[in-house]
Amino acid sequence: MAETWSVMLVDDHPLLRRGVVQLLNSEPHFNVAFQAGGGEEALSMLAEELPDLVVLDLNMQPLSGLDTLQAIRQRGYDVKVVIYSVSDNPREAEAVLNAGADGFLVKDTDPEELLDSLKLVMEGERRVTPRLADSIANAEHWDRDLTPREKEIAQLIGQGMSNKAVGEALFISEGTAKVHVKNLLRKTGCASRVELALKVNKG
Repeated sequence: MAETWSVMLVDDHPLLRRGVVQLLNSEPHFNVAFQAGGGEEALSMLAEELPDLVVLDLNMQPLSGLDTLQAIRQRGYDVKVVIYSVSDNPREAEAVLNAGADGFLVKDTDPEELLDSLKLVMEGERRVTPRLADSIANAEHWDRDLTPREKEIAQLIGQGMSNKAVGEALFISEGTAKVHVKNLLRKTGCASRVELALKVNKG
């Protein structure tokens, strides 16, 4: 007999939730045992009983899918979590994967592909909607176009150093350090030095 995984589906749109429940229950491997209309409700249910898999909508209020995912991981619940979203923004996908998601799937994914991806997650793989995978892989190599000096400065920014402190550490002027930082932000696509520091510290 095929292994059956219990699923919790969390989505604040009842009509969409009903359609996904029907899809998942059409696959013998899945049984949607729990449904929640938001993150807080989901966390309350998880405190009582754990499914094998949580399929979590990203864009919910007041507790977003990312917030709910972070709470699940912080509480140490041993469940697989897949985020699904209308968004195909690689940055959002990267953020939820970094927060501990086992997958990121876009809601317009072909139904068979969605089911196959969820099965692979349950078998131990991390799955991302294919059209986002290349963008995420490129983001993981954010420093490949940097010069050795720029990489050095990026590490110092990751330590929270100001332009003045960077200049003192590398025996360059504060103005030169500022120019390097400006180039770093442009090359890495970061909007601020805080975002750059997060990239550095994430590795």
